[in-house]
Amino acid sequence: MKYAFMSFSTPTLSFEQMLDVAIAYGYDGVEPRLDSNHAHGVEVGATQNERRQIRDLSQRKGVDIACIATSIRYSDPEQTQEMIKQTHERIDLAGDVGAPVIRVFGGRIPEGLTRDQAIDLVADSLREVADHAAERGVVVCLETHDDWCDPAHVAAVLTRVNHSAIAANWDVMHPVKRAGVSIDSAFYTLRTWIKHLHIHDGNQAGLVPIGQGDIDHRRVVELLKSIDYRGFLSGEWINWEPPEVHLPRELATIKSYE
Repeated sequence: MKYAFMSFSTPTLSFEQMLDVAIAYGYDGVEPRLDSNHAHGVEVGATQNERRQIRDLSQRKGVDIACIATSIRYSDPEQTQEMIKQTHERIDLAGDVGAPVIRVFGGRIPEGLTRDQAIDLVADSLREVADHAAERGVVVCLETHDDWCDPAHVAAVLTRVNHSAIAANWDVMHPVKRAGVSIDSAFYTLRTWIKHLHIHDGNQAGLVPIGQGDIDHRRVVELLKSIDYRGFLSGEWINWEPPEVHLPRELATIKSYE
């Protein structure tokens, strides 16, 4: 298994400092979150020279850019074309810096739009960017998030797109907490498409250490091993403990499940 953490754990650190934290605690990769005022500098506005420096630094340090986490959402028809444009820009960023995956959202379904119409809209949007992603060696992963926490809805989109450059980001918490779907059910619904994961544990009070909440990460690891999963498990810990507290502890716990 390969492990990464999102820049929510280190929002004030430069990209090089983020890589150094990954090395210090034994992570294989990092996941910059775009458009969140984090200090890493891995953003669409980065120049070509800055992008080369980011890629070179990642390679020199031996820490992968596991994923580029975007804020893109496709479910609002009034915003869809702008979102498609932004997706193309972020695909190019990922290709330039050497990230194999970008994360996108379905988004909130606006009033007046049915679920089937939303599925068509998201699928059509992803189909428009799929060939570009493939050309850049990037996979666009739709996350189990917001109005798409039910893996069946994500699977419906991916079935309609039917393209190797469009896949799933399985956030293991959201289907359980927000859609009432078990770990096993989520996995078996999405296993054909899983190319990236977000891991974190929680209960009614919020985030808690892995193993102390409602999410069975031991079962997650077991299921991933059954398909010889080669992607990353990336920790998404937003506004939580200091990184020196949670990063080494969470990695030690999840690795113990192997």
